[in-house]
Amino acid sequence: MFEFPISGVETYWWLPTLVAFCISAITSTGGVTGAFILLPFSVSILGYSSPGVSPTNLLYNVIAIPGGVWRFHKEKRMLWSLAGATVLATLPGQTLGAIIRLKYLPDARSFKLFAGLVLLYLGARLVQDLFRKNSSGQRPNNCAGHRQITKQKLTARLLTYDYDGMSYSATTWPIVLISFIVGVVGGIYGIGGGAILSPYFIAIYQLPVHSIAGAMLLGTFLSALMGVIVYIVVSPFFTPGGTVVTPDWYLGLAFGIGGAIGVYVGARMQRYVPAKIIKIVLVLALVFISFHYVAGYFLR
Repeated sequence: MFEFPISGVETYWWLPTLVAFCISAITSTGGVTGAFILLPFSVSILGYSSPGVSPTNLLYNVIAIPGGVWRFHKEKRMLWSLAGATVLATLPGQTLGAIIRLKYLPDARSFKLFAGLVLLYLGARLVQDLFRKNSSGQRPNNCAGHRQITKQKLTARLLTYDYDGMSYSATTWPIVLISFIVGVVGGIYGIGGGAILSPYFIAIYQLPVHSIAGAMLLGTFLSALMGVIVYIVVSPFFTPGGTVVTPDWYLGLAFGIGGAIGVYVGARMQRYVPAKIIKIVLVLALVFISFHYVAGYFLR
C-alpha cells in the first residue's frame, strides 16, 4: 500500500493509474476524459473528499489530454473553431466556479448532491438524443472511419464546417453563453467542461460525436490548466487560515499517466466506434453515478 502525502489517500500505487486508463480509453471516444467518473472514485472509493480533490481532478486532465489532442489533429479531425469559441468563455467561468467551490461548497455531502444533479442532467440529455429520430434528413454518423473535418469557419454570428460530406452549423452566441455556464460548473466540480459540453453539442446542436471529440478534449485541457492555477492562487482568500488548496501532485500524476495512455488509445480507436455505442457508454456512466450521489444525499 502507498500513501499519497497531500491527500492522505492510502491505496495500491498502481490502482489510480489503472482506473484512469480504463475510464479514459472508453470515455475519450466521446471527447470526454473521464474526470467526471474519477471524481466519484476519488471521493467514494479513495476517501479524498476535501476541496483539494477538485484541483487534483483538473491536474489529471492537464496531464492526460495532450496525446489525444495530437492524435485528433494528426488525423485532421480537430474542430479548432469550436474549441476556440468554447475556451474563450469557459476560462473566466472556471475562475468563478473555483471561488464558489471554495466559499460555498466545502462540505463533501453538499458537493456530492451538486455533482449528482449535474451528471443526472447530462445523462437525461443523452438519453433523449438516443431516442430522437433523425428528422433533419442528415445521414446518421455511425462510424467515422477516415473522415476528416474541412472548411471550418467561425464568425461572431455562426460556426460552420464540413464533415463526411455534410455541412454543419451552430449559432455562436449560445455556444459562448453555455460555455461560460459550463466553465462555472466545471470549476466547481473539478472537470474541464468537456463532460458537459460534449453531450450538449450532441443532443442540442445534433453535431456528430466523431467531429467534436477533439475540440472538446482541447477545450477541457486549457480550461483545466486554468482551473489548477486558479485554485492555487485564489484559495488562500477563501479558506480558513489562508490554507492553499493545492492538488495532490502525486495522485494527480498517477491518474494522469493512466489517463494519457487511455486518452491516446481512445482517440486512435474512436473513428472505428459507432456513434450510438459512444453515447450509450456515456449515458450508463452518467446515470449510474448521478443516482448514486443524489440518492446517497437524501438517504444518509
